[in-house]
Amino acid sequence: MTTRRDFLSSITAAALAQPAHGATARRPNIVLILADDMGFSDLGCYGGEIRTPNIDSLAANGVRFTQFYNTARCCPTRASLLTGLYPHQAGIGHMVDNPKPFPGYRGDLSRSAVTIAEVLKPAGYQTLMSGKWHVTPVTDSKHNWPRQRGFDRYYGIIHGAADYFNPVTLTRDNEKAALDKPDYYFTDAIADNAVTFITDAAAKPAPYFLYAAFTAPHWPLHAPEADIARYRGRYKEGWDVLREERHKRQIAMGIVKGNWPMTLRDPDVPAWNDAPDKEWQQRRMEVYAAQVDRLDQGVGRILEAIRRSGQEENTLVVFLADNGGCAEEIEQKWRGRHIPAVTLAGLPVKIGNNPQVMPGSEETYQSYGVPWANVSNTPFRLYKHWVHEGGIATPMIARWPAVIRKKNSLTHEPGHLLDIMATCADLGGAHYPETFAGERITPLEGKSLRPVFETGRRKGHEAIYWEHEGNRAIRQGRWKLVSRHPGKWELYDLEADRTEMHDLAASYPDRVARMSSLYDKWAARAQVEPWDKVVAAPRPDARP
Repeated sequence: MTTRRDFLSSITAAALAQPAHGATARRPNIVLILADDMGFSDLGCYGGEIRTPNIDSLAANGVRFTQFYNTARCCPTRASLLTGLYPHQAGIGHMVDNPKPFPGYRGDLSRSAVTIAEVLKPAGYQTLMSGKWHVTPVTDSKHNWPRQRGFDRYYGIIHGAADYFNPVTLTRDNEKAALDKPDYYFTDAIADNAVTFITDAAAKPAPYFLYAAFTAPHWPLHAPEADIARYRGRYKEGWDVLREERHKRQIAMGIVKGNWPMTLRDPDVPAWNDAPDKEWQQRRMEVYAAQVDRLDQGVGRILEAIRRSGQEENTLVVFLADNGGCAEEIEQKWRGRHIPAVTLAGLPVKIGNNPQVMPGSEETYQSYGVPWANVSNTPFRLYKHWVHEGGIATPMIARWPAVIRKKNSLTHEPGHLLDIMATCADLGGAHYPETFAGERITPLEGKSLRPVFETGRRKGHEAIYWEHEGNRAIRQGRWKLVSRHPGKWELYDLEADRTEMHDLAASYPDRVARMSSLYDKWAARAQVEPWDKVVAAPRPDARP
């Protein structure tokens, strides 16, 4: 049987050299940078205090989206981002390590979907990836690895999380990779390989697409001590003061409206003045900030490589995150291939959020937990997993000097990472196929962002939908209908109340009925199943 990789390889060099129908003479290079488990307010240009000068420079020379969305979880977001489909349509309605016997929950990237690389490669693009894959189970099969899904070159991890000093499933192209330096740190390695890919690609006449999928600042809390030291003492005033500081900066920047009340502190979190283990709590946020800082340093090296290539003017750089801040608290009982028992030196790894163990080094495996995730998602409700704004609102920045002329601008146009595929195909003059490698392809759901880049506005989606672990939502214009499983529908007017503090469902029952009906029709079309049914179903054989 012809594989997808064979199908792409069958395209002749002559065909690759020709721009696809509708392509401009100078199609842009496209660099897509994804952060992992980073909240809406962590970046300096979105109100945060963390040092992010390089990412902030993208904002200063481009456009920031204030109402851009992800899908609330790691691998569903990656599936949606790569394919331009809702995650269930791409086969990853939940997680790759939890397959279920339903088409939308196979936990393996669907053959009825195409990746951005599979669409751009036939249009003549070089296709490159460095970082976290996380759209296929980790088995002995490589059928859905990056090289098999359209990428010419790959470096990173197939799994969804890893020790930063010794990542498991580390891969180069299709083979296991070894650590290449004694002071190895995964964030640096992702950036360094991205730089190499850019440098090599820029020397060739064809444009390139680079997907740099960082794991930072996803747990574990691992960072070089020099970076942690930069934040020592910064968080001594605690989460309450920090949320207020961030919120004030966001209002001043125009990121959020001043009449949207900031959500209350999470009910499971004490006031900072009453919090125990303050030294440990500060250290958790110091390490998290250091991880974001180190990510920014890597982005800086990527931007410098673009500048050195002489192609900065016609390179679109997009930065966003895969979900809201992560409130998961790591427990001592956690196990998995991504959690090593011992360090490279053979020392035992202390697993779990233990206040007696300061995080940061390779000997620890911790997360920053509920209180600091609450800060990351300022001013919104809830976290990764949920589809209230705290789980799905992402910072999204685009810089393209040749086209985005209004620097340091904001757009309040709603968008979704579904739109990234449509944008790449549009700008690359590429054809989104009806069939690919003998498979009928699910029609594209996203809409191109080109009009926003060119004019600041576009005709967007009639509605945008979410479902994850039974948490459901639909946004239609200014209105959002949302529920936290297994609760009832809530209705919010996002123009007046994007922080979702005033439920209007009882006041507008007809609107709730209309929007919930739209949601039900979408769920049936998009292969969404009731969450209780998914949970109860047995695991099938996850291998193809």
